[in-house]
Amino acid sequence: MNERQQMKKQRLISVAAVIALAAGSAVAVAPASNAAARVVTIGYQGPLTGEEAQVGIDELKGVQYAVKLFNAKNKGKIEVLSEIRHTIGITMLYQGVDISKPFTSDQFMNAVDFLKKKINDGFIRQVKGNDYKEDLISGDAVAVIGWSGDLFQLAIENDGKFDFAIPESGGTISGDNFMVPSTSTKAVEASKLINYYYDPVIAAKVAAYVNYVCPVIGAQEAMGQVDATLQKSEFIFPTQSTLSRLKIFRPLTDAEQTSFETAFQSAAGNA
Repeated sequence: MNERQQMKKQRLISVAAVIALAAGSAVAVAPASNAAARVVTIGYQGPLTGEEAQVGIDELKGVQYAVKLFNAKNKGKIEVLSEIRHTIGITMLYQGVDISKPFTSDQFMNAVDFLKKKINDGFIRQVKGNDYKEDLISGDAVAVIGWSGDLFQLAIENDGKFDFAIPESGGTISGDNFMVPSTSTKAVEASKLINYYYDPVIAAKVAAYVNYVCPVIGAQEAMGQVDATLQKSEFIFPTQSTLSRLKIFRPLTDAEQTSFETAFQSAAGNA
């Protein structure tokens, strides 16, 4: 059993398991007495969002979002993420809106209306979290808006049956937070843990498991010691060409977050 297989078997316990869920930016915050002087944010792992599907049923190779995903043969077997920034973000990109720049409420609502119509018309089966994986395996879903890391796991666990693609109109890239509370008495230990995961070899091992974008300098070279086939993976080490097709959903104001989330949940049938 090689090292990568052992990692898969062990499933990265403890903190590594938390990071494997798609940990994005690692944020270290000093104790409250010195918090204002020392706030450090560093990037770690980040998921890409695009289209996932069964190879041979709906081969997605960067095709247009609505044309392929909402093809009549897929009706009732499409699932989208319950994450507003990804599902609505990809929809807005298809509609020609740059989600990384200021956009209007009307532009956001146009995407919500598009989603709502596809749900009401029966194209979209469910709006849900990454438990869409089970539906892809069972065949209840044949195409989803999902995360690259999920697709990587599905592919290796199902003999390459699944594939992932960034729509021609663009996909999203994002990250979660790994934080040290300002009241923590273990800031030094936490910093050591962060440093550990920034060792290029360790970062390469984690990236090989989760298959999310890794920003650690030297990790791509170190990947040769872990799994040389992943050194050129666009999921882990995207080239500038790939990055140019990805957008980060812009920050929302508190008012926008409330109104947009309410509209999205209403369209999804949750409000």
